[in-house]
Amino acid sequence: MVAIQHIVIKRTKGRCDTMDWKKYLIIATSAFLIILLGIGAFLYSNSKPTAVADSTDATGNVSTENQSDQQNAEQTSANLSVTNNIQNNVSGEAKADIESSIKNEVDNQDADIQNSLTNSISDQAEVTLTNKLESLLNGTLTGSLNNSINNEVNGNGQTKIENNLINNIQLHVNVDVINDITTTGKEPSQEATDSSNENSSEEEQASEEEATNENNNSSEEKPVYIWGIDSASETTEEFYQCVNENFGNPKIVARYLGHNEGVSAGLTSAQIDLIHENDADVLLIHNGFNDATGYDNGVNEAKEAIDLANELGTPDGVAIFADIEPTYPVDAAFIEGWYDEMNASNFEPGIYGVFDSGSELVNTFNQASKNKQEIKDNTFIWSASPSIGVTTEENAPDFDVDAPEGSLAYGWQYGIDAETCNIDTNLFNSKLTDVLWSP
Repeated sequence: MVAIQHIVIKRTKGRCDTMDWKKYLIIATSAFLIILLGIGAFLYSNSKPTAVADSTDATGNVSTENQSDQQNAEQTSANLSVTNNIQNNVSGEAKADIESSIKNEVDNQDADIQNSLTNSISDQAEVTLTNKLESLLNGTLTGSLNNSINNEVNGNGQTKIENNLINNIQLHVNVDVINDITTTGKEPSQEATDSSNENSSEEEQASEEEATNENNNSSEEKPVYIWGIDSASETTEEFYQCVNENFGNPKIVARYLGHNEGVSAGLTSAQIDLIHENDADVLLIHNGFNDATGYDNGVNEAKEAIDLANELGTPDGVAIFADIEPTYPVDAAFIEGWYDEMNASNFEPGIYGVFDSGSELVNTFNQASKNKQEIKDNTFIWSASPSIGVTTEENAPDFDVDAPEGSLAYGWQYGIDAETCNIDTNLFNSKLTDVLWSP
């Protein structure tokens, strides 16, 4: 009985070992399948391209950088659709320095890309904007690229804008490209830097694009006009209060070099500081004469203006405007002398006057320009024609100045002799701010 019992026990043990082995095999197989499913799901979720665009609404003292980087380097024939939008809104009395950047890099993949960057500025906000759109298209691909930068400036604060648009197109690329840059608004003081728009290619691209690729690039910059004033009165706190309460907030203030008894109070360093504290540029006028004839006379008046400007510590590159009133005798020789002496100095030549069509001043300026073409090319014109009456900043007219054809007619004194504050009202092309005395 003992021997039989021993045999039964051994068989039972062998059956248990077999069952344990099968059970472990099933568990191991299941675990392996679960791991494979997890890896597959992870690879699938990470194979989808993404586009990121940050949007910032700045309403206070901020320094913001928005970046959207789209980098796709997969070797695949799948079509890629990318839309990047950045919008910055700045209002109130904010002071903001905003850098917005969108970058797309696509290799060997058909793509339709939409890049949109919008900046809206209002109230008294002072903003420095740096906008950058960059697209790098490489390898073999077809599609479209639409770049849009829209700057809406509807306030009174000083605005500086730099637009950079770069398209780098390499090798077998067949894309339709549209670039659109728009800046709107006429009230603020704005310095807008023209966009950098590059479309580059290597070797084979040139011949291929001639046959198959229409690469249309259009960039549009609308001029911005700035409201300002000129005055023969001394610039004081009371003067500024009068102007602000009755007319608006001038971003350019034109004042006279040197004291001209009974005509105009001369500009001083203290007045310049006050103008700059009010975030306005200074335009310099020379009116120390009433006879605008003769080459030597033009040279001597320019020398006097240069000396007066240097006494005030005027920076290099600032324009000085000779005030040629309608009652003054004028000839081409005076304008040539003024130009030559001013052009040889550290300052830029400018002329103020009533440049209405057919006037003696227009005919004289045209004759001087005929004698020396660079006079028209390099002399800034500030015209008092047509004169339509003084207005507030809010009711300023559209820019419509009379000036010699082809001249740098960047200033228009459209209203003279305001009953209050002793000012004249003006509109200036924002390009003129490059040669004004800025804060």
